[in-house]
Amino acid sequence: MPVLGSPLCAAALLAFVVSSVSVSLLIRSLQLGANKGNMTKGTAEDQDLNWRRSALLHQLNERRKEIIPLLSARGSEKKMLAESRYFPQQHQSFSAMFDYNLWNEITDGSRRMLMDEMDCDSLVGVQTGNVLGSGYTKLVLKVVLREDQPVALKFVNEQGNDMEKCLQDFGDPRGCLELVAYKLKKEIVLLQRLKHPNIIKLRGHCMEEPGQGLERDGGGGGRVTAILEQGYPLQMIQLLQSPWEERFRVCLGLVRLLHFLSRSPLGSVGLLDFQPRQFVLVSGELKLTDLDDASVEETPCRSDRDCLLQFPHRNFTLPCSAARFCRDLNQKRNLYNAYRYFFTYLLPHQAPPGLTHLVDHIMNSTGELRADINQTLGSFEEILLLYKSGLHLDNLPPSIIRDYTVMRGLATAGDVEYRCWPSFSPRGCVLAVHSALEGMALCSAHPQCTSFSLSGETTWSGHLLASFRSGFSHLLPDGRSEVYLRRAKASEPSGDLIPCPPDPFLSGAPVFIITDHEEEEVEPQGAWALGGGGGGGGARSRDRNANAC
Repeated sequence: MPVLGSPLCAAALLAFVVSSVSVSLLIRSLQLGANKGNMTKGTAEDQDLNWRRSALLHQLNERRKEIIPLLSARGSEKKMLAESRYFPQQHQSFSAMFDYNLWNEITDGSRRMLMDEMDCDSLVGVQTGNVLGSGYTKLVLKVVLREDQPVALKFVNEQGNDMEKCLQDFGDPRGCLELVAYKLKKEIVLLQRLKHPNIIKLRGHCMEEPGQGLERDGGGGGRVTAILEQGYPLQMIQLLQSPWEERFRVCLGLVRLLHFLSRSPLGSVGLLDFQPRQFVLVSGELKLTDLDDASVEETPCRSDRDCLLQFPHRNFTLPCSAARFCRDLNQKRNLYNAYRYFFTYLLPHQAPPGLTHLVDHIMNSTGELRADINQTLGSFEEILLLYKSGLHLDNLPPSIIRDYTVMRGLATAGDVEYRCWPSFSPRGCVLAVHSALEGMALCSAHPQCTSFSLSGETTWSGHLLASFRSGFSHLLPDGRSEVYLRRAKASEPSGDLIPCPPDPFLSGAPVFIITDHEEEEVEPQGAWALGGGGGGGGARSRDRNANAC
């Protein structure tokens, strides 16, 4: 629907609204007369059918009114719509006109925002994959489009609870499909208006074979499909077993999202159905994918007693503002739900010791709703800064470097792995470290650790991935890798550690002894033998001079 921007268009629209009053009254009087005649002739079954149809039309109109304020209409049009609510007949005509090409308005809006958006033609030749998720209203499929583009298709779940309940109440398959589809249409509009890295990206949308609506042409009787970037449902059990850095990333993304929603282009947005199932992970980044239950309405109030936030185990009373709206209610509801469903389970456990006091502060301030979203985001960003810079590791003893020998340009083979938790690898012990010094501290804290490697692979925060092991059989050239060997102490049996590599792999490979302030390259000495007894790559040792290379 074209945007009505000029004063002439606005005046014409207002004239249409006013002139429609007499027409609406005339039509209504004819309908009432016809209904009286039918009641004398019709059966009880006909009356029930008419009542159901009327109730369904009422529900459809209510859904339309939810979407209209979200469209990118001009301020004058929104004002006229708001004022028309005081006159039921005018509002009915105005709303009907506004909804006449509702789908065209959604499509035109998306074209203005993203010219290369996908449409129905993009779904030709689609390769159907697995079901990514299903709920009361919608079904999501994992598919591959032409040119091997992976996307997620979201459409109405015709076997879902919402559709089943609608059919029980109204008995109209076509009308129920249209009614349930309004949730998906609302979600498409919200995805067009709310752009953020932690909101799923709308790649396009399609209405297949649009036909007659219940009331008029263009009412939208076709099947609606949203084309989204592909994500994977959030699995809290798996997330609980992941390293703290990954869990912190999820919570950080959530807080950044809630900060955006508190001051979005639509105003403060409240997530009424706040559950982990409303989110997905895209390359490790948390993204909100279900917005059909989002609300942009502020709660009116006359006193603070009207601003009660109720949760299963806690209640909070918020202030009623001078404008007679509950202050920050959407923001506070979102924040406490983030505490309930995410922070409590993901944030405190296995947090780095140097950051636990900041994590505790976040848990206390959000659990009591003493902090707003701005303060909470500031606390998260402070933790991120300290974690990425390594400033939280200022208590690591520098003397620990004396216990390690580093070999650059080499990688281990025939590793003897051991498991630790939480690890980036289920088969071994792979942890994120800020530097080699932190890796040394972790290896020294693990009794079974004899060496670790840094390959240059990093996490989202820039931390290095370190692979810890209890032994290895030999070394191989690898220009990207560094191997740190834990040197045996006098109190430790020499067969438990690998201070230096076997002879065949020392040719041309530099070996470094780390001191407090510098690295000293040394020549390899002596012959090396596989020691420690046992086969299968057990512990290794030298035949002499066990405590120096």
